[in-house]
Amino acid sequence: MFKHYTMNQVILPLDLEMKLKENDIAFAVNDLVESIPDEAFKDFLRQTGRPAYHPRMMLKIILCGYTQSVFSGRKIEALLEDSVRMMWLAQGEKPSYRTINRFRSNLFIEDVLRECFVQFRNQLVEKELIEEEAIFIDGTKIEANANKFTFVWRKSVERYNDKLIEKSNQLYDELLEKEIIPAMERENKEELSVGEMEEIIENLDEKIEAYDEKIETCEVGSERKKIRSERKLPKQARKQVMNFITRKQKYQKDMEIFGDRNSYSKTDPEATFMRMKDDYMKNGQLKAGYNVQLATEGQYALAYDVFPNPTDTRTLIPFLDTIEEHFFELPKNIVADAGYGSEQNYEAILEQRNRVPLITYNQYQKEKKKKHKDNVFHIDNWEYNEEEDTFLCPNGQKVRFSHRSKRIDRYGFTREFKVYECESCSDCPLRDFCTKAKEGNNRRVYLNEKWETQKEFVRRKLSEEKTAEIYGKRKTDVEPVFGFLKANLGFTRMSVRGKKKVKNELGFALMAVNLRKYTANNRKSATGDGNPFTKKDSKQTFIAWNLFYLLVEASFVPASLFDHLAKKVKK
Repeated sequence: MFKHYTMNQVILPLDLEMKLKENDIAFAVNDLVESIPDEAFKDFLRQTGRPAYHPRMMLKIILCGYTQSVFSGRKIEALLEDSVRMMWLAQGEKPSYRTINRFRSNLFIEDVLRECFVQFRNQLVEKELIEEEAIFIDGTKIEANANKFTFVWRKSVERYNDKLIEKSNQLYDELLEKEIIPAMERENKEELSVGEMEEIIENLDEKIEAYDEKIETCEVGSERKKIRSERKLPKQARKQVMNFITRKQKYQKDMEIFGDRNSYSKTDPEATFMRMKDDYMKNGQLKAGYNVQLATEGQYALAYDVFPNPTDTRTLIPFLDTIEEHFFELPKNIVADAGYGSEQNYEAILEQRNRVPLITYNQYQKEKKKKHKDNVFHIDNWEYNEEEDTFLCPNGQKVRFSHRSKRIDRYGFTREFKVYECESCSDCPLRDFCTKAKEGNNRRVYLNEKWETQKEFVRRKLSEEKTAEIYGKRKTDVEPVFGFLKANLGFTRMSVRGKKKVKNELGFALMAVNLRKYTANNRKSATGDGNPFTKKDSKQTFIAWNLFYLLVEASFVPASLFDHLAKKVKK
């Protein structure tokens, strides 16, 4: 016996919402976008032309598409035809893939996405899903939408430019020596500017025109042949200088694109070549990509930004500025790994923002090992006399304070060092193990007092029970979000080019990750597969509830009693 089925009966259209499950992700998308204030969409309003699709609807369908691991405009358009979720969110509208792509690359969408993250965080705070005592920061590299063989390297451009300067100077000197052009007043004697090269071309044109006139007026064939041979050098020089100008302008443009970077891609000039973890060929090949910085709590992405530099150290300060300006006020504790540990970053958090950096530094783990503590040649293990401001080396020699020194890195940050020098290393039997200084020179030690104070502060904080517990959550908080993004959502490569468009697409992808996790947690709560206590409850209460839940699973306690107590607790 089968249930009744026929294709010849007319079925009245029903509200599509009725076909969605109770905790469907479409409801989470709808609630989130509806919570965004109307002011956020005012820039999309136009007084002329055909009425546009409502930006709320466009935002909903794109977010819903991303939650289903659909990133292509054409595939999102196809979902509007056969997905119940998408049809309900669009309410019968069917924007084309061109409209979808134009919307997500719109200049104003960046502010809307930021507001989306702000509203989502407010929901998490209201439902006590995050504690607001710390943020966990980390970075990952995502491949850009660029060909892997379109690289341009700074060192190569600088080398070619140096050769160009040398050749242009030689040509200029040769033209002066043969009196083909007159001498010029040069701005820089080391290299010719584009303007000066253009002036050389003008002089060469005059010289070539003079030779042309001589050829036209001359009637003797042998003399005309001689004049033509004399004209040959200015014409060749003119061709060379024109080539120099083209190359010079190209190199100048390349250097402008580089900025502080060492490479860029011709396909996406704002992408930088980086070493990716996904090295399938096992040859360390660099790929064009972006450094994505993420701030999380409770495994939810709360803020994000995109940077072109491969390392994380120099991204922390601008990322914190972005969080404060566009997302939320920084909590008390800033948690990150050793890749962010530097004097400049500690100073920015401690002194400028009055926050606590729970950030290790590169030598943190090494300093805790027995091998480092037993190394008698390291200054950390030397005896220090505070009154005399001297150290005592392994050979019993005093290492006295000599002078202060300053170092300025290429980014303009200044570090101050105290320089100590050993009294005498000449006859020391431990010299070969202690120093690499040349014969006749004594060992010098550079001590950065500010850096040592910052390291001591970090070590003390990480040894305290509460802050150590917060730091211990780092790997289980921010790292899973990258796993959700790349492995679960399948977002491993950008589909747009340019930093602004990449940032917008990343915002859609990260919010899709948030919505998937948020919906999954709601489903667990609705089915009773989870406890009604929040993270703010005591450990004892949390453990007691989970033990009680296990008793229910083992049928020692009736499930009705469990549900009754759960309702009481939630109230």
